[in-house]
Amino acid sequence: MSMRSSPLAAAVVAIALSAPLPAAQSVAPGFNPSPHAIDIPPWFRETFLDLREDIRDAARAGKRLMVYFGQDGCPYCRELMRVNFADRRIADKTQKHFHAVAINIWGDREVTWIDGKTYTEKTFAAALRVQFTPTLLFFDEKGGIALRLNGYYPPHKFDAALTYASPQHPRKETFAAFLQRQAREPASGRLHPQPFFMKPPFDFSTSQRTSGRPLAIVFEQKECAACDEMHAQGFAHPAMRALSARFDIARLELFGEGAVVTPAGKRTSEAQWARELRVAYTPTVVFFDARGAELFRIEAYVRPFHFTSAFDYVASGAYRSEPSFQRFLQARAETIRAAGGKVELW
Repeated sequence: MSMRSSPLAAAVVAIALSAPLPAAQSVAPGFNPSPHAIDIPPWFRETFLDLREDIRDAARAGKRLMVYFGQDGCPYCRELMRVNFADRRIADKTQKHFHAVAINIWGDREVTWIDGKTYTEKTFAAALRVQFTPTLLFFDEKGGIALRLNGYYPPHKFDAALTYASPQHPRKETFAAFLQRQAREPASGRLHPQPFFMKPPFDFSTSQRTSGRPLAIVFEQKECAACDEMHAQGFAHPAMRALSARFDIARLELFGEGAVVTPAGKRTSEAQWARELRVAYTPTVVFFDARGAELFRIEAYVRPFHFTSAFDYVASGAYRSEPSFQRFLQARAETIRAAGGKVELW
């Protein structure tokens, strides 16, 4: 079945579920999602999308609720379905521990939040500030969010995420620490230099940063294949030459002990600041404005087009008038194609 053709398919920080959701941003009526349908496994459940009932039903079965936010034409959703869930071990683990339901971020089906308030799928996704697809929410038995993945995780990291979010897993460590321990991967074993990276000591306080440019903090690890790829392809993309000049960019180690002064002026370490920012995936890029307020972040696997688009989204100031990164992506892709350029989504 697909998100376009089936009834099911028509279907940035942890969220405090006891509080009402923020008001949803209006959805532009002229937005035209990609027509390419994404198949969803048949074991996803058909429900009325009353999340209160879905959480209770999962709990009665000794499981938890997994809510998938996706869209047709999304290459990362396709990878999740055709690569991750094609792995029998991952599919079996997901079905063993979770009830899975799908929400189309451009859909019109009614969704009921845990406080009883109703939304359409698209206004619900906007209220939850879903900026990347797939986004996955894993609810615990009491309606709290056990884990949120804002974007695509490759199979070995997604498998670790399923374990971490499962009912049986003891929550004795952060997700970042668990990922580092459970999702090891072949990698270069080094941190790659970039000529535009800021040099230590790192004082990101607004009183010391006088460039007026936005700040991009790149969290990495040495044993990180996606970090290697980011440097080989993302930062090497031709568009990044001009974009990098519009930022102050610094690289920090996720578990590093180097001294840092945050934009708020707090003296801390790389690792402690990463914990406070709830950074788990590497590489993660967190964008701040010149006043030190967080604007946006990349915290999952992305290919060069989406990587450079995130920098453009911030550098251009488009985030001020277009709250949806997905609509910005479509507009940017159309502009590039209209100029005779090629857009490679994957």
